[in-house]
Amino acid sequence: MMVIIPFDNSYARLPERFYAPVRPTGVAAPRLVRLNIPLASELGLDPDWLSGPEGIAMLAGNSVVAGAFPIATAYAGHQFGGFSPQLGDGRAILLGEVVDRHGQRRDIQLKGAGPTPFSRRGDGRAALGSVLREYIVSEAMAGLGVPTTRALAAVLTGEGVRRETVLPGAILTRVASSHIRIGTFQFFAARGDVEALRLLADHVIARHYPDPAGSGNPYLGLLEAVIAAQAALVARWMLIGFIHGVMNTDNMSIAGETIDYGPCAFMDTYDPGTVFSSIDEYGRYSYGNQPPIARWNLTRFAEALLPLLADDQDKAVSIAQDVLNHFDGLFQSSLVAGFRQKLGLVTDDPDDVELIKALLETMQRGQADFTLVFRRLSEDALQAANGSACRDLFGNPAELDDWESRWRERLLKEPVPAETRQNAMCRINPLFIPRNHRVEAAIQAAVEQGDLGPFEELIAVLARPYDRQPGREDYALPPAFHERVTATFCGT
Repeated sequence: MMVIIPFDNSYARLPERFYAPVRPTGVAAPRLVRLNIPLASELGLDPDWLSGPEGIAMLAGNSVVAGAFPIATAYAGHQFGGFSPQLGDGRAILLGEVVDRHGQRRDIQLKGAGPTPFSRRGDGRAALGSVLREYIVSEAMAGLGVPTTRALAAVLTGEGVRRETVLPGAILTRVASSHIRIGTFQFFAARGDVEALRLLADHVIARHYPDPAGSGNPYLGLLEAVIAAQAALVARWMLIGFIHGVMNTDNMSIAGETIDYGPCAFMDTYDPGTVFSSIDEYGRYSYGNQPPIARWNLTRFAEALLPLLADDQDKAVSIAQDVLNHFDGLFQSSLVAGFRQKLGLVTDDPDDVELIKALLETMQRGQADFTLVFRRLSEDALQAANGSACRDLFGNPAELDDWESRWRERLLKEPVPAETRQNAMCRINPLFIPRNHRVEAAIQAAVEQGDLGPFEELIAVLARPYDRQPGREDYALPPAFHERVTATFCGT
């Protein structure tokens, strides 16, 4: 059989207790919804072959090409604070790994390709709506420069899936640096399998964090690297108003990528308590609670690593705690640096934290749109005095005037020319985000009318989030009252 995709499956070379071999379940009438041609080329894959009959058969799970070794990976996880010792890929099947044109190893996974030994009575399928949501938001995150899994393709199965009603079935082909999670480590820690923990840690170090390999304690170096990656990632979420929605430990990637877009959403009106997930009744995963939850999850990761950190339990706990204590500082440093950029500041001033805090508080009181406030400040950066285009975003514009006067005084201390500052701000403050009402409208059109036009248009807009796009100005606007989306759903 001719090798079409140069798979090199390092995870499948680990012992079989790390996964379950499983073939995708074929579907009745696969049809390609969308192929991500730039991503295919980046992976070194032939877009023409992928969009042809043989490629679609692979993307739908109807065939397994040479070199693939399909598996469902094992993991555990804390879900809304409660521990489940066995979860695993219940509707996702890892076909294998490829090394892309930049020399980076990438997983290729089918999501919605049928039941696995970890399905727990589930059907292993995905509905078209959840596939399109993940495609839209993950590609939007990539366009915004946030570390993320990617969407390579979406395929209709020609079969229905039963949720509250019967919905069109679909499969997403997802690409990731890996699908190893905090919960993967928890799976082996819960079983007291120190050998597997060591094998997994060595695999992650070699694949994602090779620098710790030569240190005196590579597993301590691994913990430090993962904490730093997650602190930077969650800061990036906060800077664009992103709410993951389900930050369980099995949804936290060891590689520091955003993974598992279920009830995710982007905030319109700024409010730290914003929650969209229909299953998050108590706001555990609200926008403002994401940093402490990230630290909580990382504490669970550190607990799993304890047998590798030191032979003595008390010493291992002390080592882990010392490292975990760095999270808040790392996160805060990334967040403040990001907000400085959003406000056009290139130098450090001890009063900047208070300036940022004051703006956010004013935005919350004035029920202002998070994304548009920063974008309009970018567009106002050439002005020498107040008169901001932001004023009409606030219910209390006089309060903004007071804050803006402080901001303009602060800008006078900057060595950067105004035009340079404005250009830099427009490169960091997006005009377009995947507004929830736009995402829902695209999904509704596809599911209910079979119309993929709004989905394609939205994908095109979000590929250039920082650029003015004549004729597409409405995509930058927050929802009208009747368009507001108050709840999002997992889709499982």
